[in-house]
Amino acid sequence: MTVYFIGAGPGDPELITVKGQRLLRSCPVILYAGSLVPQAVLDGHSAHSVVNTAELHLDEIIALIHAAHAKGQDVARVHSGDPSLYGAIGEQIRHLRRLSIPFEIVPGVTAVAACAALLESELTLPQVSQTVILTRFASKSPMPPGEELHELARHGATMAIHLGVHHLQKIVEELLPHYGVDCPIAVIHRASWPDQDWVSGTLSDIAEKVRAKGFRRTALIIVGRVLGAEDFADSALYNQATPHLFRPADAAGSTDSD
Repeated sequence: MTVYFIGAGPGDPELITVKGQRLLRSCPVILYAGSLVPQAVLDGHSAHSVVNTAELHLDEIIALIHAAHAKGQDVARVHSGDPSLYGAIGEQIRHLRRLSIPFEIVPGVTAVAACAALLESELTLPQVSQTVILTRFASKSPMPPGEELHELARHGATMAIHLGVHHLQKIVEELLPHYGVDCPIAVIHRASWPDQDWVSGTLSDIAEKVRAKGFRRTALIIVGRVLGAEDFADSALYNQATPHLFRPADAAGSTDSD
């Protein structure tokens, strides 16, 4: 018996991995986070027990897993996006280890990846930003020391901020000293879902644009100079003059006389 923590992807049921879908359709027990995982992701399953855990607390979820373990039944524990990011699997794994219940993590497509695709953007551009910071806004619980938003903003890197649209004005105030009023920012609501929507702007006007849209939850904020950038250097990866393991110097156009 194994508990599979499966990343269902950001919403589009076609964005679950082949492995995740195969396990989901074969496990006799499915526990899924119904508040964020669409019902369509479960299509084709053959499970005899399917439980929406949105209204359950941790002990109840572990009890269901423990019962399946006693019967030797594999469990598909389905989370949105990638379960290793804000998936609350760490606390579940801690219990499973104490109970000697085997588990495996099956990665999924992140909400950040879905948002970048929607925005038609590469989040790491040469000489613009080579770093992506994934973080959240500290509302219900504080951030660890050194991870406050204004501290992370000092890097000026591309930043994806989860769970913060309700506090967008405060976020803008913390970002402004480090990114500047003209820095591009986008807020994406339910990326890859049928009702997906988004708005782009700058730190100077994004709050008003989001207010007009009415986004209040389930939205991701992406900020950084990579958004809409056109003036950046080509990467060395495909540069004709830059040889590498798979494109030796002679193939790259270099000669001994160069």
